[in-house]
Amino acid sequence: MAKDYGLPPGAEENRALVRARLDEIAAGGGTRETFTVEWRGQPEHLEVIQMPVGDLYYNPATHRIRAQAGHDPERAAALEASPWDTDSQAYLGRLLQVVPADPARTDPEFDELMGSLKEFGQSEPGLITHEGVLVNGNTRRAALLELFGPAHAMRVAVLPPSCSWQDVAAIELSLQLRKEHRRDYSYINHLLAVQELVDLGTPLSVIASTFRTTTARCRQDQWVLALIESLVQRSEAAGERLSLVVFEEQAEKFRELQRAYAKQYAVNPAKADLLVENRLAAMLLGFAKTDVRFVDHDFRQKYLCKTLPASEAPAAAPAGSAGIAIPGLGRAVEGPSADLSAAKALTDAVLHARAVGEPGSSASPEVAAEAQREFERLRIALDEAITDAGRDARIKKRKQAAPARLADAGRNIDQCITDLVMSRARRSLDEEAFDDAVSDLRQQLEKLAVEVRRTVQEPGDGVTWLLEAMGKAD
Repeated sequence: MAKDYGLPPGAEENRALVRARLDEIAAGGGTRETFTVEWRGQPEHLEVIQMPVGDLYYNPATHRIRAQAGHDPERAAALEASPWDTDSQAYLGRLLQVVPADPARTDPEFDELMGSLKEFGQSEPGLITHEGVLVNGNTRRAALLELFGPAHAMRVAVLPPSCSWQDVAAIELSLQLRKEHRRDYSYINHLLAVQELVDLGTPLSVIASTFRTTTARCRQDQWVLALIESLVQRSEAAGERLSLVVFEEQAEKFRELQRAYAKQYAVNPAKADLLVENRLAAMLLGFAKTDVRFVDHDFRQKYLCKTLPASEAPAAAPAGSAGIAIPGLGRAVEGPSADLSAAKALTDAVLHARAVGEPGSSASPEVAAEAQREFERLRIALDEAITDAGRDARIKKRKQAAPARLADAGRNIDQCITDLVMSRARRSLDEEAFDDAVSDLRQQLEKLAVEVRRTVQEPGDGVTWLLEAMGKAD
């Protein structure tokens, strides 16, 4: 079930005003503006009225700013406890105006919305409950308040009186997916919306249909959100922890991480866990997606141990050689390996440094400065290690280039054999053109044999045949 936020303090007054204005419309006759929404599985045509923008309330359950609400823990706690208080509503109003990945800055899209409203007015109505809670149009209300003040009239459609908080959540999601809706959910808010539907018991196939995606992508979203929430928990240090907003601009990195994990997990689950921890450290240190791709399950052993001195390496959690006890059974299971413990310790060190060093942290200047220095030391170490890994990857690619091209040529010759058989049946072969092509092939093979003789130090059977066939053997 969706959380019940109760009723705002002006609920009764808004009910009376809404009822009176709906009655006026019904008695007036003439053309009436309506707004259509998906209401409990069926289209519902709702009457549109005008309400003072100052009498309306931001929706505390909106998915649009769910992740950003935790940016200020103190105000987030107040919002959770008393969503209708003036300060909580003001906090919601501010969150609706900011850049999703950086709540300290006003979103340029919000400035554009204000400009559009000032010049052209509302193009479509908002949507409210009878109590004056905005289900759609929260951002527009924030803009109208900034532009014209609380007495300005806002056009809003009115939901049926029986509307519940579960209806509010369902309608907001359905409206979000309309093509004309201007501002999409941010990445983390999308993940939270998917998980909320899962928690309500909605089948993944229905969620995928709702978000115009696939069940596989929904499962990926669940995996990513669970990982991000665990990182938030692990980041706690000196009374600080990272907020969900920190991960807003890492969508592609997390999707690539999940795909790499799934691929490795099918082969070796232990290596898959190592790959995740190693890549998380690189992602949290701010490396680009193309750099993170060089980080594999063996990255620490091959590269990072050389660039991360023991004095700077975070202490690893004790490996699970003694096992982890299962309460009540008197038995133990094997704990994480020493490699995985070391990788997790590094990720945790980066998380702690970021949590303490984030702008707005309540940590002392000395603690924050030390966290920043630790962050830079770890980043320099990973930068050097990633550079080495990238160099080896490029060398490996160059080593594989010549064999790969020759394999492609072999596949083309194999197709040529099939084409010859087909042309013989149809008597359609251009023999002169074919002869010219064979002559060109011979010339290319002779050139190849010359370079092979200069390059290959220990010829195998294949190279020996090529050299002998082309007359290039010593």
